Amino acid sequence: MTATTTADAQTTDQPALLSVDGAVATITLNRPAAFNSINLAIAQTLERLAAQIAADDAVRVVVIEGNGRAFCAGGDLQTLGNAGERIVPVVHELLSHYHAFIATLRRMPKIVISSVHGSAAGAGLSLAFIADMCIAANDAKFTAAYNKLGVSPDGGGTIGVTEIVGSRRALQIFLAEDTFSAQQAYEWGLVTKLVPPEELKTATKALAQRIARNAPASIKATKELIHAAASTPFVEQLEAEARGIAGCMQTEPYRIAVAKFLGK
Repeated sequence: MTATTTADAQTTDQPALLSVDGAVATITLNRPAAFNSINLAIAQTLERLAAQIAADDAVRVVVIEGNGRAFCAGGDLQTLGNAGERIVPVVHELLSHYHAFIATLRRMPKIVISSVHGSAAGAGLSLAFIADMCIAANDAKFTAAYNKLGVSPDGGGTIGVTEIVGSRRALQIFLAEDTFSAQQAYEWGLVTKLVPPEELKTATKALAQRIARNAPASIKATKELIHAAASTPFVEQLEAEARGIAGCMQTEPYRIAVAKFLGK
């Protein structure tokens, strides 16, 4: 299948861009002058693009990357700092769209990969780790930043980070860490793979394409099962596994794979 590019990706002044290459969709945060910080415009655009991808059955993997020198610097402090007494409605409006984007990423039956270079701070850190996988340049930096502003995390950070490292390490990251390295994030299990900065795009593409070779039913069931495992009682999880594998066995990719195996 040839690469295709949406109208969004052709309009470079858009705050987020979408391109689709076969079974891989790429969302690019596109506010490089503001280090891809999250304001209302980018939140609304991300919500729309995620819904568009979720409805596209041909897409199996979604990559999220940042344009410019950083992955994402978090919430746009220009917007938030100028809100004054309107801070509560401003934050609620912003997060209603941004959290809808995050919820769609988690709910969609596709694997989401964050590809991190430069800095991922605040909501950028949350975005990096709410993704199903994170690949990072080995010189990337992660900063929770929320504690420096006297606020609590958003953007799914308490979900993605806690799922991976547990509550004690999550508390450390959000309340007792300043900036930590990509190597540290890798050792904690937050980053799937580290690569040299100049190899990040190529390595991200290779990882996305490898995952995209999996059957859609397998991707969907595996993602659902793994994200449900921590909160599902043991027997119920086993029952869900049985339903998942039985459902996959009713698909054409399974029948083809079995026939190929038996024909050896």
